[in-house]
Amino acid sequence: MQISGEQWNQISSLRGSDLKGVVFEILRGAASAIQREESDDASTLDIVPRLAKLIEDRQELASYREPFSALARATGLWNYIDKAVASEPDLLLAESVTVPELDGITLHREQVDALNELLAGRNLILSAPTSFGKSLLIDALLASGRYTRVAIVLPTIALLDEFRRRLRSRFDSRFTVVMHPSEEASGDAPTIFLGTQERLIHRTDLGKLDLTVVDEFYKLDPSRRDDRCITLNAAVYKLLKCSRQFFFLGPNIDNVRFAEGAKWKFEFLRTKFSTVAVDTYDLRQIDGKEERLLEEIGEDGNWPALVFVSSPDRANKIAGKAAEGMAVSDYADAFAKWLSDNVGANWSLIQTVRFGFGVHHGRLPRAIASQMVRLFNEGTLPVLFCTSTLIEGVNTAAKTVLIYDKKINKAPYDFFTYSNIRGRAGRLGQHHVGKVFLFNEAPVHEDMEVSPTLFADEEDAPLDYVVQLDEPLTQPTADNRIAAVRHSLALDWPDLRLAASLGLEVAQRLKTKVQSALDSGAALVWTGVPRYPEIQAVVEVISAVRPASEFGAYTAKSLTYFVSELRKAKGMKTFLNLYDAKYTGSAESYDNVFRFLRACEYGLPQWFSLVEAFVKSAGFHANYSLFVQALSRWFLAEELKNLDEEGIPIQISERFHGGESKAALTDRLAELAMSGSAELTPFERDWIISALELKVPNQ
Repeated sequence: MQISGEQWNQISSLRGSDLKGVVFEILRGAASAIQREESDDASTLDIVPRLAKLIEDRQELASYREPFSALARATGLWNYIDKAVASEPDLLLAESVTVPELDGITLHREQVDALNELLAGRNLILSAPTSFGKSLLIDALLASGRYTRVAIVLPTIALLDEFRRRLRSRFDSRFTVVMHPSEEASGDAPTIFLGTQERLIHRTDLGKLDLTVVDEFYKLDPSRRDDRCITLNAAVYKLLKCSRQFFFLGPNIDNVRFAEGAKWKFEFLRTKFSTVAVDTYDLRQIDGKEERLLEEIGEDGNWPALVFVSSPDRANKIAGKAAEGMAVSDYADAFAKWLSDNVGANWSLIQTVRFGFGVHHGRLPRAIASQMVRLFNEGTLPVLFCTSTLIEGVNTAAKTVLIYDKKINKAPYDFFTYSNIRGRAGRLGQHHVGKVFLFNEAPVHEDMEVSPTLFADEEDAPLDYVVQLDEPLTQPTADNRIAAVRHSLALDWPDLRLAASLGLEVAQRLKTKVQSALDSGAALVWTGVPRYPEIQAVVEVISAVRPASEFGAYTAKSLTYFVSELRKAKGMKTFLNLYDAKYTGSAESYDNVFRFLRACEYGLPQWFSLVEAFVKSAGFHANYSLFVQALSRWFLAEELKNLDEEGIPIQISERFHGGESKAALTDRLAELAMSGSAELTPFERDWIISALELKVPNQ
């Protein structure tokens, strides 16, 4: 049963008996289609969320709530059954698939099918649309009481925090959630290990796992050209070895390839079952696309709206242009002022935020990016310019997605990526019908096949992957290759694994550069706290192999300067204010400083450690460990960095940290926020209350 978006718009314009008559015919036609065994047809499913919106908006359709619930039951969209008016059979079904532990959420048919597979003990790989509700299945498994120790692999730290918040709110009394590297699981207590691949691969406290969950599992495929893919495969291999069951989730996958005789067996469930409808507006042929973009994001009927662009620079630039021409919110002044005081007044994003536009990309400090998403979901920033980093991870309450660019960085995105971007429009329970504005030609449809390295033939496994495993693969050729590379690099096992995480080929080049630098008397031999020339010597060797621009600097000299200034600064606010005062580059590139800070967390410390390993293998005594550990936390206390990952910016927490534990500092911040302390601005109090999810009386 096919009804176009234009026809739905016409139906929405009807009133009274005219509307009731059309809706009656739609209900009858849909019932007839289902009797012809078309309940899984996309156009039939599409009717349910559209009717839900109509019935919700129009009082004259109240009498149709019961037959609508019957339609929801028949299509399998059981979460749309209206329990207040449903017939007894429909109500019984809805109650039977409602999970009290998950705030009374009702599952739909395809969720129940997937859940039954998992509760039967089978390994499952699930491919489903963004609006399917895949995360609910994880929570339903945890609520079942059958799993005690669970590892969940997520692609970004922002997503770790989102999961941590949700799991803590639902399972705080049942599980300990371990997320930070400094945290350790206690014995056999029920534990959820949350981590990126880089964190989980190094954990030594996993023990025996009942379940391993991998979100966005398509990243296991090396053809996606993700630098972190090898480490992801190695981390998942490590987890599966000690886990009795696994559950992989991802969107829009058509097939999973695996070698005959692969170590792990699984069921693959592919579904197109979507819980929201989407209207697509084709703007490919129009003139003046930028003007049309500004027109659409200025229309409050499209809010909350995500604007997808190709890169952080594009996001900054176009958001800035939008802010020059209009204001879409009058409530973001406090956020803009905080950014000006705590980052720097020259940051162009401040003006963008002041006029109601948010920006989200991988360079932003995490707590600030998290605040952008929170204010977007609350409506304070009704328009959010984003790159693929948001599309791949954090959930938003977007009604509308405007796909403005056709590339990610400089490469055209494929149909798979396009589908994932498009899938962000609409949200179950908030926006039954989403909107997508398409400004460029959609990619040609191609089936998406995922070929994880850990499911492939061991003979074909990349050496970078094999080296990172806790145990060698069974093929003798793998042993021979490992022996050869160990001999060539002259590294022990831990350092060889470190080299593999950065790439064995590039490690070989780095070794050559280190040896050459040592021969010329470079200051690479040091221990403890290095002097400026010693930092510079290491940075110059690294930059000869990997451009300084990848670490957020223009040259090796400027990278050394940044590291030195970060180390000398009395806090994050001081460092950023200094950067702001001296910055003379373009507005779009201002946030390279945040790219530098990300590199200090992960990337630059590993390169320093590998240089140290090669210096020691050349026969010299060197120990960079104290410096590397401090660099990875920005030369600040570990507690401050951990709170930043949980949504509290360092510029706030560093003002109150006196050396106490993270728990004690958290309690102090909570007390200050709840008591209305003048040591915090009203905006900061609200930020802390939100980040810590504190209960405010009478709210």
